[in-house]
Amino acid sequence: MFSPGPLVDALKESRGTIVTVGIFSSIVNVLYLTGSLYMLQIYDRVLASRSIPTLLALSLFVLAAYTFQGIFDVLRQRITVRMASVFDEKLQDVTHKAVITLGVMSKTPGEAMGPVRQVDTIRSFATSAGPTALLDAPWVPFYLAICFLIHPWLGWLSLAGSIVLTIIAILTERVSRDSVRQANVDQGVRGAVIEGDRHNSESVIAMGMQPQLLGRWRHINGKFLASVERSADVVNSFGAVTKSFRMALQSSVLGLGALLVIFGQLSPGSMIMASIMMGRALNPIEVAVGNFRSFIAARDAFKLLNEKLGEFAKEKAVTELPAPTQTLEVEGLVVAPPHANKATLNGINFGLRAGEAMGLIGPSGTGKTSLARVLVGIWEPARGAVRLDGAELDQWRNETLGASIGFLAQEVGLFDGTIAQNIARMSENPDSSAVLAAARAAGAHDLILGMPEGYDTRIGEGGSFLSAGQRQRIALARALYGDPFLIVLDEPQSNLDAEGENALLNAIQGAKARGAIVIVISHRPSTLAGCDKVLVVANGGQQGFGPRDEVLRQVLAQPANVQNTGQSGGVELRRGDEEDGE
Repeated sequence: MFSPGPLVDALKESRGTIVTVGIFSSIVNVLYLTGSLYMLQIYDRVLASRSIPTLLALSLFVLAAYTFQGIFDVLRQRITVRMASVFDEKLQDVTHKAVITLGVMSKTPGEAMGPVRQVDTIRSFATSAGPTALLDAPWVPFYLAICFLIHPWLGWLSLAGSIVLTIIAILTERVSRDSVRQANVDQGVRGAVIEGDRHNSESVIAMGMQPQLLGRWRHINGKFLASVERSADVVNSFGAVTKSFRMALQSSVLGLGALLVIFGQLSPGSMIMASIMMGRALNPIEVAVGNFRSFIAARDAFKLLNEKLGEFAKEKAVTELPAPTQTLEVEGLVVAPPHANKATLNGINFGLRAGEAMGLIGPSGTGKTSLARVLVGIWEPARGAVRLDGAELDQWRNETLGASIGFLAQEVGLFDGTIAQNIARMSENPDSSAVLAAARAAGAHDLILGMPEGYDTRIGEGGSFLSAGQRQRIALARALYGDPFLIVLDEPQSNLDAEGENALLNAIQGAKARGAIVIVISHRPSTLAGCDKVLVVANGGQQGFGPRDEVLRQVLAQPANVQNTGQSGGVELRRGDEEDGE
């Protein structure tokens, strides 16, 4: 039913637990006979003999049986809940990896958070009444067989009723499938929109954008509510039909049983027992119909998540390479955003050695940031190669490569935690000496000491308690943490004052002095003062590369080369090109 993947593997690993739950379900279903057998004995033996000792003995037996039934029922429910938690824990690593990767590759709002929502959907279903109904379903033939043993007519009536309810359950799944899926899609879009509004709350308040955004929110929320109403109406309608039919069928069994009692073919106790057995046979079907919304959502989430996580669970064997220390080489590089059919940059070629710094310049929109993302491994090259010490980036283990790269993004992203934790890249046990060294290298040590609690100051979500300049300087310290070999800084001076710019230049010089390679994307000539070489991009390609002063003279002599935004210079990617790059 499902293709191989991490979720299927997780289920296979839980096979023993599933068998245990199945055994407990078998015990519970056998003990479900307690009530019907008690009724049978009361009507056919106790009332006929008027024996109080028999009544007491039967009552004590029933009390003990119900006690064990309750214990085993609680145990199977708890095991199911624990199994759902273990299932979540087994997927947490690959789910987190998927969310991070999709964060830079997703095409639609909310797609990146899809794996987390899907895991939550599966776990919610696993802790509901749905799995219990599925575990009880194999016992339906057992209860129907007892009805046949009591009397064939009652058995055939119960069998016909179960077939009708099964047909209703199938119709419920078929009719509600699309509406439930649409409701789940609309829920994802709704969550993405409100999260975007929250993320930009300062701009919303400052520029009075709430009325416009409120209109959009009402439209999207209304669409979601309409989808929920449609799916709920379908499932609830079929649920009401199922419940009414089951009650009518149970009354029919009593009526037919009474007729058989009148004709002397059945005892009153057997009549009551048949009614209870028929109810037990139909109960799993009725519960399943009532939980079809969550069942469909969980099934679809399982299928999507199994396929999606399969892309991120495959860890190819990589020979451990030492940390890079010598060169960066870019050969025939074609840069394109994920899922794009048109390249942003084409034919990028340059090389840098340890201790060199390069300025990356060009008009806005020419792909400088896109190139930076490829250089640090966020995006894969559409074509060409990026090599550190002769090895392409995908030949390195992620942890080794990550420790060897420092990256300051154009949009600074900090985490809710302390300054020290952020500089240490959210390490659980930050190396205090390395944190201090990175802060000093970034010229942020005195700035941090001036904070209320110094390095232990909490900065809020996204560094909301800090100014833009403070966030940028702390992010620079994070990029320098651990003395990485390749440091890529995207507009590192955009929020800095004169003191901050001096600290940035000193940081670049310090990184060069210890043998790092530094790449700086900038529009300010002052930032290029610490660079040895300059790469110019425009018109969808490389316009110049070489020593700083020589390239800048060429740029000043022929400014047209870098004044075009490059919008017409993109290179079309054939489908095969994209696949080769991936």
